[in-house]
Amino acid sequence: MTSMAAASTTKVSWRLQEFEAHSSSVFCLALAKSSGRLLATGGEDCRVNIWAVSKANCIMSLTGHKNPVECVQFNMSEEQVVAGSQSGSIRVWDLEAAKILRTLVGHKANITGLGFHPFGDFLASSSMDTNIKLWDVRRKGYVFRYKGHTQAVRSLAFSPDGKWLASASEDCTVKLWDLTQGKTITEFKSHTAAVNIVQFHPNEYLLASGSSDRTIKLWDLEKFTLIGSLEGDTTPVRCTLFSPDGSCLYSGATDSLRVFGWEPDRCFDVVPVGWGKVSDLAVCNQQLIGVSHQLSSVSSYVVDLKRVKKSGVSVLQGIIKDNQPLTEPKDPKASALRRNYERPTTTCGSQRVKQRTDADRRSPEGERRSPSEDEAEEKLSSAEIHNAEDYKEIFQPKNAISRTPPKISEPFPAPPEDESVLAIGRQTKDIIPPFPDKQQLPPLATSTPVQRVEPTVVSCVKRPGPSSPGPVSSAVPPAQPPIATAKTKPQPKIIPIIRNEPIGLNVADFLPSSHNHRPGALSDEEALSQIKKGHDTMCVMLSSRHKNLETIRAVWSREDIKSALDMAVSMNDLSIVVDILNIINLQPTLWKLDICTVILPQIDKLLQSKYESYMQTGCTSLKLIMKHFWVLISDTLKATPSVGVDISREERHQKCRMCCKQLKNLSNVVKNKAEQVGRHGSTFRELQLLMVPLDDS
Repeated sequence: MTSMAAASTTKVSWRLQEFEAHSSSVFCLALAKSSGRLLATGGEDCRVNIWAVSKANCIMSLTGHKNPVECVQFNMSEEQVVAGSQSGSIRVWDLEAAKILRTLVGHKANITGLGFHPFGDFLASSSMDTNIKLWDVRRKGYVFRYKGHTQAVRSLAFSPDGKWLASASEDCTVKLWDLTQGKTITEFKSHTAAVNIVQFHPNEYLLASGSSDRTIKLWDLEKFTLIGSLEGDTTPVRCTLFSPDGSCLYSGATDSLRVFGWEPDRCFDVVPVGWGKVSDLAVCNQQLIGVSHQLSSVSSYVVDLKRVKKSGVSVLQGIIKDNQPLTEPKDPKASALRRNYERPTTTCGSQRVKQRTDADRRSPEGERRSPSEDEAEEKLSSAEIHNAEDYKEIFQPKNAISRTPPKISEPFPAPPEDESVLAIGRQTKDIIPPFPDKQQLPPLATSTPVQRVEPTVVSCVKRPGPSSPGPVSSAVPPAQPPIATAKTKPQPKIIPIIRNEPIGLNVADFLPSSHNHRPGALSDEEALSQIKKGHDTMCVMLSSRHKNLETIRAVWSREDIKSALDMAVSMNDLSIVVDILNIINLQPTLWKLDICTVILPQIDKLLQSKYESYMQTGCTSLKLIMKHFWVLISDTLKATPSVGVDISREERHQKCRMCCKQLKNLSNVVKNKAEQVGRHGSTFRELQLLMVPLDDS
């Protein structure tokens, strides 16, 4: 049996939490990129709220905006946050001092993008008015205005050396601006739809842009040429993130994460993640954090990068673990000859950026407000600290003398592989299965401060994998749900559907104590507490499961069975998949080839589950596929190629090839299981006979 420590890391992705972030709709959010452990949200209620990732309690609430907040961003050191509103006003907050630092006025329409300069006190902003402005946070009024886009700018990014600014726009272009000259260096025009995100490579002269045309383009910043077009997303690219060492690119689209390499272009892995329309990504402790928002709630998700695959087989050792070059073929000339950014040793001085003329500074669009008006408005702004302990831990002053080494933050814990019962241990409010129990929460949720990284540090502090088996198993509380005990005991290896006593309930607890001299059973209260052990947890788990099934039912009625199955699979909860399969197994007429391609990978998990009920459901589905679809799959693969282009035939052929490959893998699993003695063995032997034609194909 695998230990609990090993079992707790078998999931590739999971939902960390879901919480109500604002009293009305959430319009924007941003993760702190250096630590990956801070989150800012802006909403229709005109507030900016600051959170620690994995906690559902707001640390600070920043008020002062008179219009809904539509854009937020942290600076590199995570000491400041900037927020832009619907009216075009911008506010910069000092999080350590818990006060407003500056109000910046000048844009005529909604703020669409914000970015802090990597070293200096400069800030870039973009707006629906198509203008980009560069501000010096230390004083009022913008330093420079960049004009050229014909539609709204959606994203801004400074180069790592602080010399350039890139902007992505709805006009399908990406522009590169020279900050010192105040003019366009070049314009990239290959996208065919709005460009949503732009990001510089952390080291090399490379720029990535993600678009609603479902592609990511990579641009060489020496030759200003397109060197790669990464495709594969079936939905618009919403956010991108280079790995800290720059060896791969993560792409966030609706309900999936893709891992790309370039030169040559290739997709290492596709990870289904149920994060919906993901809005931002960050890397923390070999884990990728993704956040999304819907109405007034915010959800956070974790992808374990140690388990992300390369070419569908091996772990991405080169990228995540050893920081070694990829084993895939790579153009040595491109990587060796491409320049790296030169980072200055001192902070960026104001003289490096071209200043406005006095006439421009006095222009109506610049500062027209009197100092007294600004002071009055800034007095109305406040920072309400809701959680004093967290605030002190995270935003403690830098000059405080630390006599002990800082604690290094732990990775966010993974839920168990098979059942979400193990995962339920927190308050009902915060639970969306699968979710870690209280005993397995990271130090962030107890005493460890969020580790903020200085601007010169590129990557997060890396930590080893999960903790050793000892502490994990000892952390299991006595009132753990029944299946938890089954995890720690070597038997039973397979949990039968029909059993005489609940798994994990100790009958000896109800017998007279042998230590006690006078014979006597437990008191009624003690006996009742033993009987009710895990009851509340089970109720929470079942109600959450019911909620997920309601979601799937709504998708089924609104769209089709294929969409419902995709949704069930993306929830990463086998119990949900089993529930759906138990329904459609009774109606073979509902099945199509598309459904087989979705279900076959899940059957592999079900056949290897320790729960007999899961095995039976998997076996039933596999029998159904073999009886109704094997002839079609076999005939399609054996058929001679048709003359001319037949797209539908090609698609069908590809699906059949995929199904055949998965069925052959399952055939090996079935052969191994058929050697078992008893009822399970006979079920698998029956399946083995049914799958004999696979050996001849």
